[in-house]
Amino acid sequence: MTFQQPPQQPDHRPQGTGPFGLGVPTGPVQPTRGRRRWVKYGAVALVSLSIGAGIGAGGGSTETGGATAADTKAGPRPTVTVTETAEADAKPAPTVTETVTAKPKKTKKPGPATSFSGEGEFVVGEDIKPGTYKTAGPEGGFGCYWERARNASGEFDAIIANNNLNGPGRVTLNSGEYFKTNRCQEWKRVG
Repeated sequence: MTFQQPPQQPDHRPQGTGPFGLGVPTGPVQPTRGRRRWVKYGAVALVSLSIGAGIGAGGGSTETGGATAADTKAGPRPTVTVTETAEADAKPAPTVTETVTAKPKKTKKPGPATSFSGEGEFVVGEDIKPGTYKTAGPEGGFGCYWERARNASGEFDAIIANNNLNGPGRVTLNSGEYFKTNRCQEWKRVG
């Protein structure tokens, strides 16, 4: 069996067009002069159309814009801040230094003590608070001596009360009195 090829159809396309007749050059054929004009003027028309559409979308004509501006009141305007930089030859501005001294907070002045040593002479109300004080007794073997007095004269008639303790003891002190203690352990306020 032999196979035969079908007869070929003649190509009716014009010379210089590609397959499907789309106008694509297929060889050395140059576009005609009419086609060049179409490309040149068509591009200009397309650009002009784009610009016109942009203007139209921008808000209208000058007349409409003028009428709108006349009908509205002026609003706040933007503020412009200009910063000037000093030139290199300019003198620098003087430096101002302010010294502020902080005042310390007032603290309570320490008041009279509520406990004190077993040796010394104290003014009740100034050195120690008035009240009842207690001691554990003598610090050494000779006994604990305490004395309440009207003043610091040391005279016998200034003594209000006194005692020589061999053990624990208590004494009530009033404001303005003088309290003298020897060889005693620490005194502590108990009331």
